[in-house]
Amino acid sequence: MKKSTRRFTAVAAGIGIAPLVAVVPATSAYAHGYVSAPKSRQAQCAAGIVDCGPIKWEPQSVEGPKGLRSCSGGNARFAELDDDGKPWQAAAVGRRTTFTWTFTARHRTLNYEYYVGGRRVAVIDGRGQQPPATVSHTVDLGGVTGRQKVLAVWNIADTANAFYACIDVNVR
Repeated sequence: MKKSTRRFTAVAAGIGIAPLVAVVPATSAYAHGYVSAPKSRQAQCAAGIVDCGPIKWEPQSVEGPKGLRSCSGGNARFAELDDDGKPWQAAAVGRRTTFTWTFTARHRTLNYEYYVGGRRVAVIDGRGQQPPATVSHTVDLGGVTGRQKVLAVWNIADTANAFYACIDVNVR
């Protein structure tokens, strides 16, 4: 092969790959935080427990405007998280349960909210602080029993957004 042909092939290959390289790092900019224990729906997707779409690769990215009450945070890319018909595994828990958030980008925190059946059962003040890599909260689930869906919300202090996670539990 001639030197000019090899050079042309190398340049053409580089041009073909360049858009992919430019796009891949951009997804990590959306990395932030999710409930890792008990396993949230997005954590179950990432672990391959439930078959899901792109959330499998970025469980920390369920971000949307503050004030929503959906598992997907209103993000159409992650709509499968709102599907109660999927085979989500429910963690066996007591009436007081500890939830652990895992953060990949730590934003200053307004607060954390926990909802069961649409009713807010806990608010934990974030004091405008940047959290450590993991944070755990012990939450009283409000006297419910049986299978429940807990919505956990991480409200960011310096933006209009929050991060959302739903956790399926079986309260003993």
